Amino acid sequence: MGSCELDQTRDDPGLYAPVNIGFTRPKPSRREQLHTRLQHRKSLKENESLQQRSRRGDLTVDIDKVKEVWEASSGPHHVKTLAEHYGIFRDLYGSAYFVPYVALGITYDLDDHTVSPVHRGNTIKPGEAAREPSVQFRSEPGDLWTLILSNPDGNLLDNEAECLHWFIGNIQGNDLTSGDVVCNYLQPFPPRGTGYHRLVFVLYKQERHIDYSRYTREQPCVSLKDRSFSTSTFYREQQDHLTPAGLSWYQTDWDSSLTHFFHHTLNMREPVYEYQFPEPYLAPQKHFPHRRQFNTYLDLHRDPKEISKEILLQRLKGLNPLEPEPPVVPFPAAQPIHRDLSSWERRDLKRQRLGVGKYRDLFKGSNRPKL
Repeated sequence: MGSCELDQTRDDPGLYAPVNIGFTRPKPSRREQLHTRLQHRKSLKENESLQQRSRRGDLTVDIDKVKEVWEASSGPHHVKTLAEHYGIFRDLYGSAYFVPYVALGITYDLDDHTVSPVHRGNTIKPGEAAREPSVQFRSEPGDLWTLILSNPDGNLLDNEAECLHWFIGNIQGNDLTSGDVVCNYLQPFPPRGTGYHRLVFVLYKQERHIDYSRYTREQPCVSLKDRSFSTSTFYREQQDHLTPAGLSWYQTDWDSSLTHFFHHTLNMREPVYEYQFPEPYLAPQKHFPHRRQFNTYLDLHRDPKEISKEILLQRLKGLNPLEPEPPVVPFPAAQPIHRDLSSWERRDLKRQRLGVGKYRDLFKGSNRPKL
């Protein structure tokens, strides 16, 4: 079945059109935006001290002010575009989306002097995210919020569900300690061989106090079955009482710290995944291949183990177990080649000196030729 047949939006675009489930802001008119921009430029031109500092080259830009203006203007729409690129809305809400007008400041504290910030798709290793992060956002003291951290790529039991890593509800203001811990924090654990996983923070604005007892997990929760979660199902059940307002995410992949985590925290064997690549297609061998170097053509039809053995024996001939490995010849590509050799022998000798192709295993570690 082709991709066009799977795309239901082609049959009825109106029925499957994306739905905005977040907050909306009144869009200022183009005339007002242009007027504000021209007034700002005029005030800058009339500022003599600003022009003098610009001519001297000591004019500095307040990055914090730039970030503040960006977050208050086009920033949320840029974040929405990035989230669409990463497939966040598709995998969490299906055909729904929202514009994250509430900016999230999230950091993982590694020590007293080092932190790993969460932006929008940056990479953080599991070892750096072992402890629950610090989350900051602007809020009125009486507002109520819900914060959920989930992994749409990391459910080991159900491919159609997410893995819930953190759930705090009824947060008063921006104080996470005042909220109800529905599910305690669990660090990311992408198994080896599964590539990068997305860890997504979603902040919801509550209309009132919500009873989350039906979602509450046992504390501490280390059962992967109990951590199965569906953001779309959760939102459909609570859409009358909360609205998504903030969004941030990062990517993470396997590191060596997860071996201990699987064995001693999750009490399970560490899963390892490997991709089985299909055998490359090899055309039937010809007696007279046209415009092909015959030695490399024959190597295609030889047993790879036979070639590896040949290269290993060639390497061992030049080694003495009682002496260090002799250094490689400097600038191997510039060394002269005898004229009596044929063209294919010259090319093969160049590959051998450079350690490329089948001769890659002829040199090891730092003793490789400098290309």
